[in-house]
Amino acid sequence: MATKKPFVSDIENIRKRAREHIERGAITEGYKADRDTVIKVLNAALATEIVCVLRYKRHYYMASGINANSVATEFLAHANEEQGHADRIAERITQLGGAPDFSPDGLLTRSHSDYVEGDDLVDMIKENLVAERIAIDSYREIVDYLGSADPTTRRLMEEILEVEEEHAEDMGTLLEQLGKKGEPAKPTPRRAPPDARSGKSAR
Repeated sequence: MATKKPFVSDIENIRKRAREHIERGAITEGYKADRDTVIKVLNAALATEIVCVLRYKRHYYMASGINANSVATEFLAHANEEQGHADRIAERITQLGGAPDFSPDGLLTRSHSDYVEGDDLVDMIKENLVAERIAIDSYREIVDYLGSADPTTRRLMEEILEVEEEHAEDMGTLLEQLGKKGEPAKPTPRRAPPDARSGKSAR
């Protein structure tokens, strides 16, 4: 039978440490992670989320085709959720005493995912799926890196990772559905009115 290990906490010492370096805010002596590295990693995740917001927004406004309305609605919902992720990451960066980097300069360099516009509805879905898969792998690495050294940030990234996995599943489902519905790979160009094609002016 395993010996029970009692939970013993030195409350007096915790109280003493809490009063030391109070300018550090949430960062106490018990924080075990490399704070500067965590802030840098979170700023990369922030850039990734911002790029995802911009890409989804672009796709929302540019979606066209017979299934455009339902797909565009999905794009917008994802854009809003990615914005929520960015806000939560920025808030955590400030809690750690860092500064969230919202500068457009070097945004794509900091981001793990690319910004690809896509030529048509199917391309847009594919590019979003690729970006979500990139975010999933990179966020898993962040979670593994944080481990028990920063459980608060780890939980944050685990929660975001869970949503990114749902986004990837959504994009995969959309691709499958559009294939069954026979969505054209390229949008059909608009035909000019008969008078315009003949060079005659309309009366």
